[in-house]
Amino acid sequence: MKSNLYVQVGGRDFDTNKILDDAKEMWKANGNKVKDLKSVDLYLKPEESKCYCVFNGEASENSYFEV
Repeated sequence: MKSNLYVQVGGRDFDTNKILDDAKEMWKANGNKVKDLKSVDLYLKPEESKCYCVFNGEASENSYFEV
């Protein structure tokens, strides 16, 4: 079964699969390997147009991207 989850807030649609893919790309762009990624927690803040990421239980003030 294929499923998708979209979040609609303030007239905007957010594709959760794309957000997760973008987080993984950010992980790789910072010089990390996919095999080293054990967990990712995402905090979508539509009012800021940002998604904050916690990789492997560690947060960083620069771990976010625009959505």
